[in-house]
Amino acid sequence: MKTPDFWKSKNLLADILTPLGLIYGLATALRLRFKKSRKVPYPVICIGNLTAGGTGKTPVSVSIAALLQQAGKRPFFVTRGYGGKSRNIFADAKKYNVRETGDEPLLLSRQAPTVINPDRAMGAELAIKNGADTIIMDDGFQNPGLYKDLSFLVFDGTTGIGNGKCIPAGPLRETFATGIKRAQAIIILGEDKHNLSARITDLPVFRGHIKALPPKIAPQNVIAFAGIGRPQKFYDSLQELGFSIIKTFDFGDHHFYTEDELQNLLHEAHYFNAELFTTAKDFVKIPNKLQKHFNVLEITVEWEDPQSLVDFVLKRINALKNQ
Repeated sequence: MKTPDFWKSKNLLADILTPLGLIYGLATALRLRFKKSRKVPYPVICIGNLTAGGTGKTPVSVSIAALLQQAGKRPFFVTRGYGGKSRNIFADAKKYNVRETGDEPLLLSRQAPTVINPDRAMGAELAIKNGADTIIMDDGFQNPGLYKDLSFLVFDGTTGIGNGKCIPAGPLRETFATGIKRAQAIIILGEDKHNLSARITDLPVFRGHIKALPPKIAPQNVIAFAGIGRPQKFYDSLQELGFSIIKTFDFGDHHFYTEDELQNLLHEAHYFNAELFTTAKDFVKIPNKLQKHFNVLEITVEWEDPQSLVDFVLKRINALKNQ
């Protein structure tokens, strides 16, 4: 689903839906309180968030995995595999199609082995059996199934926590106050326009920026489409690189493209004599035979102080060994 505009500020519709939001937040709190977490013998790092929609969890997860690999660790991802049908498998584009795995696991697997299982504890056990010495959970902060040794909360500095209300009245999966209490560190991506850091006094805050990598083709007219929570961020990145966007098409988050939809996009590109651009998350859902007609904008996280982040994570991991 695309993030609703009324989640951005306080308004009448949000007020009307507030009672449902309170019920949603209470249900999350009760689930977290009464379901027992299973602990595994190796460190578990959770990259989570408090809001629905794209905050940058997946690129953050990929970046932290890369930093750990550079430090000599063997991180494996464990993820739910939203939208996929297979369970307790390793994401592998050569063995499974995206409808079996979901989109995000295929992105994660480009950096490190990735286990798909809604039962995160079972997924972690499979990862450890196959050589993992560190588990990275992409999402799952509100899932109590697997014990977390270190939890990061990722915030988009531009959007913050919206109107501060719980789903469906606002973007929060749980209240800001309860979520912060369970985290050990905060990551803010982009400019902190809502001054979130001022509300977080007892936790370390790491800052970074999503950086678009220049594509292989020169800036020109493009048609852009995306099935992510906040597609405007993708469009803005293209424009910052000098591309002129002729037309955009928004699809729901995790959308699986039909043959007709892809052919319509190809027709539009031909009609306007423009290149087609999409995100890496969307590109993996395009059949191999058609991928040559589409361009992908790759992104990465550029940390303000990467060494401090690495030192913090390694210190937490190493401390666990001595317990």
